[in-house]
Amino acid sequence: MTDSDEDEILHTGDFLELRRRRGWEYVRRPRSSGGAAFMIATTDADELVLVEQFRPPVGAVVIELPAGIMGDEHPDETTEQAACRELEEETGFRAARVKRIFDAPTAAGITSEWAYFLRMDALTRVHQGGGVDGENITTHCVPIMAVPQWLEHRAAAGSKIDPRIYAALFWLHQESPKRWT
Repeated sequence: MTDSDEDEILHTGDFLELRRRRGWEYVRRPRSSGGAAFMIATTDADELVLVEQFRPPVGAVVIELPAGIMGDEHPDETTEQAACRELEEETGFRAARVKRIFDAPTAAGITSEWAYFLRMDALTRVHQGGGVDGENITTHCVPIMAVPQWLEHRAAAGSKIDPRIYAALFWLHQESPKRWT
């Protein structure tokens, strides 16, 4: 769903706006270009880069792909530039290769936001990461073949798992099916 002039704005907060269109309520990010970049980043050691942080809306620590809102602070950035900046801020890795591979609605029943998946590799560690402005992000580099078991262990310990990680594993499998045999 794209935003339009026929939307009724019900409430505007600092970062979100509640809107209604033809009886359907949804959330929009008014200070964003309408999307979030999700990075499928791998190290030269064949590890998937994941992040962990407390997420207040679900009241739990969540394991996720590195990700970030596009256009909120840097409105002229391309999707690829935003992904590179966010990857470096959150994880401390800089990617030499970036390829946009898939775009999809983030949660079509509740938000107009789009998810942009980018494949990133040839990483160089330039600092420890951790995020910006009070973010408390922990970076994990997990061997790709061990990701499912690692996630299972983390879930058993109480962490919540973002399902986009499984989409990343699908794309990694498509890229290199021999890795999985």
